[in-house]
Amino acid sequence: MSAGSIRTRVRAEMTEEIKQVARRHLATEGANLSLRAVAREMGMVSSAVYRYFASRDELLTALIVDAYADLADAVEAADAAIADRADLTGRWLAVCHAVRDWALAHPAEYALLFGSPVPGYAAPPDTTTQAARTPATLVGVIADGVRAGRLTEPAELPEVVRADLAPIRESFAPTLSESMLAQAMAAWMQLFGMVSFELFGQLNNGVNARREFFDHQVRTLARQLGL
Repeated sequence: MSAGSIRTRVRAEMTEEIKQVARRHLATEGANLSLRAVAREMGMVSSAVYRYFASRDELLTALIVDAYADLADAVEAADAAIADRADLTGRWLAVCHAVRDWALAHPAEYALLFGSPVPGYAAPPDTTTQAARTPATLVGVIADGVRAGRLTEPAELPEVVRADLAPIRESFAPTLSESMLAQAMAAWMQLFGMVSFELFGQLNNGVNARREFFDHQVRTLARQLGL
């Protein structure tokens, strides 16, 4: 093995170790990451960490991209596991439960993606590729229903809303109308709203049968969509 490949491997291993430590800090400190604190836990001087991540924001971006990718992997696997691709309800339920299961298993990462914005941080464009994968899977289920002629076209949109959604439809869901895309987006928002309510404590002292409640709600969403 060449010296260059050894350096590349060591750098990749060190980068992953830094991210693992940072994820532990997310669980206790939220997004208030400190490269100095990460370096201290690893027994390194802070200047050494800066050779891998130039700033806190760069480390946050890496964690965000990884989290979006991990969530998308879980969602895509859940959808692919439904052998009958015409079983739209089964696929929808599998995808929705995958979102919830991932969130409960990774609460700090979920909060980083869908919680309050991190003060002073603006996500760069390179986060969007991974971020788009989960909604693309949800939209894919709906698009398959449209292609099969099983979904009813929703009510017409206000023209200003249609104009807003037209470029999104063209780049993200070209097989859907703007009206159907709006309906899909509403379902997406409700899904993540339900997960956030559970994860951030809004169901405490109210709903104890959390999984059953969630399943009922996403089945209701499926009926509303026409799946």
